[in-house]
Amino acid sequence: MIKNYIAVSMMATLLMAGGTVAMAKGKGPDLPAPDYDFRAPSPEKVELGRVLMFDKILSGNQNISCGTCHHSMADTGDGLSLPVGEGGKGLGVTRNVGSGPDLIHERVPRNAPPVFNLGDNSFHTLFHDGRVSTVGGEGFPSGCKTPAGHDLPDTLENVLACQAMFPVTSATEMAGQAGENSVADAAAAGNLAGPGGVWELLAERLQSIPEYVDMFEAAFPQGPNKVKHASDITYAHAANAIAAFEGVAWRADNSPFDQYLRGDKGAMSENAKKGMELFYDGDSNGHACAECHSGLYQTDLDFHAVAMPQIGSGRGSNSPGQNEGKEDFGREQVTGNPVDTLKFRTPTLRNVALTAPYGHGGAYNTLRAVVEHHLDAVSALYDYNYNRQAVLPTHPTLDAENYAAMDDPAIVDYIAAHNELAPFNYSEEDVDRIIDFLHALTDPGTIDLRSNQDVVNGVPSGLPLDD
Repeated sequence: MIKNYIAVSMMATLLMAGGTVAMAKGKGPDLPAPDYDFRAPSPEKVELGRVLMFDKILSGNQNISCGTCHHSMADTGDGLSLPVGEGGKGLGVTRNVGSGPDLIHERVPRNAPPVFNLGDNSFHTLFHDGRVSTVGGEGFPSGCKTPAGHDLPDTLENVLACQAMFPVTSATEMAGQAGENSVADAAAAGNLAGPGGVWELLAERLQSIPEYVDMFEAAFPQGPNKVKHASDITYAHAANAIAAFEGVAWRADNSPFDQYLRGDKGAMSENAKKGMELFYDGDSNGHACAECHSGLYQTDLDFHAVAMPQIGSGRGSNSPGQNEGKEDFGREQVTGNPVDTLKFRTPTLRNVALTAPYGHGGAYNTLRAVVEHHLDAVSALYDYNYNRQAVLPTHPTLDAENYAAMDDPAIVDYIAAHNELAPFNYSEEDVDRIIDFLHALTDPGTIDLRSNQDVVNGVPSGLPLDD
């Protein structure tokens, strides 16, 4: 049973003193305006992006596609806490890590985020750590600030296209390990944009397939990105097309909440409306979910430390006294600023009921569990060892990494010390109503995506699809 969080432990109170996230309780929900700003690419560009999304030609070993970890059958994710990237077999929760000489090198260290609504121009910051963003991107090619810096092509059309440039450069995600293929070798050498670099090598593959050449010419018939000959095709063209497809195919803006914002006050149930009031107005102490989960898509696109459990092998971070690199400091790894340690981007809550597991490491497998975590984040963190919910394909060699961080008291203490989320004073019934509201953020048109326009029967490369 969920307790009423009026009494807060002395430890939690001390932790909150320096960084409480709170919002004054208002007289009624301060709801966002239904101001959608979706891009409208051409059908030809969307169709090109559709097949590129699921074509393994874009991976170093030609054994994984973008869609392997972002598939309609798994609600634009993969259903796993941590993706099984390059070298894995299968799709979604059935994907396995292989065995013997075919065992994957490592799991992808962060949860595959859902892709719903990223065709809206309001999304300016992507990845859990925000390493691709149009904020502060002035002076960078394409207006994006990314790990590639000035090597990023200047022909990218939006931040989602900028993001699509990077999974193909990751050894764990799509490129493969050095020595396995030329793309992996280029990635290992840090050669992304130069001669013989990752993006040039992938473009050459696409240039050699006549069907793709025809599709690129149709998708980019004019303007500075015009494709007139096969040699004009760059990987930036592919990234633009993939972004066009994702933005159109996975648009989800007709939830009961959207309908309510558009004026249909009967679109949401009474329980969902009560949850909406609790979500936006907050508890009796003035703490509201909407302080961070604000705006039309329930995200401020900012970064917060909420004591989320660390699952998997981490991204090489080390708290004081640690030297095994099994932690993930999130935003701090991008900015280098200690104030950003253990902060991660606020996720959008659209279709949240469909997109488990939750958290940057997929620590929670149910919506209720992750909501309850936010009620008292520090207590939930310390209790997590008794409530493990991560969804991970098992293998003796990799399983030791699953909870290595959570089994280390010093690491757990470090995560707790950086928490900035104040406990909430919500009753169990309040939580029920908030969850009712979160379900009202689901677009019914996205519940069953089996006939979605992204389903493909084959791709121009002729490579097999995931099954």
